[in-house]
Amino acid sequence: MQKPFSPKTGQTDYTNIRWVPVINCVLRYEGKMLLVKRSSDLKLYPDFWNGISGFLDDQQSLEDKAKEEIQEELGMSPDHIQEIRLGTIFHQDAPEYKKTWIVHPLLVDVTTNKVHLDWEAKEFAWVPIQDVQKYNVLPGFDRVLQNFF
Repeated sequence: MQKPFSPKTGQTDYTNIRWVPVINCVLRYEGKMLLVKRSSDLKLYPDFWNGISGFLDDQQSLEDKAKEEIQEELGMSPDHIQEIRLGTIFHQDAPEYKKTWIVHPLLVDVTTNKVHLDWEAKEFAWVPIQDVQKYNVLPGFDRVLQNFF
């Protein structure tokens, strides 16, 4: 069950803000990419498949934020990250949430396929890029992938 958001010191609460910066990380291991199925308990896009995403809600660099989200959501140590590449930033309108996401796509090459999901996701799959269309992915995720594949 998702807890109500309570910002930490120095963290921005985007609950009632229209334009919201986020990262969306595509993890790649041995030619396959990781998809996670978001928990049914999430307020935003429950049950959609996606990469590892998070709000850019503090002063961390994109690389540090990606490492933090990957460790939190997958239990994957930053030691397993080989490279992080930024794609082209784009806007994704989400009228159903009264938001416009400012999406920062990241391609993250990793050295392991071992993951331990936290509460934010309920399933995961390492899939070839051509199989992504078989999944009910988050709106805009196709644009994230177009940056890298």
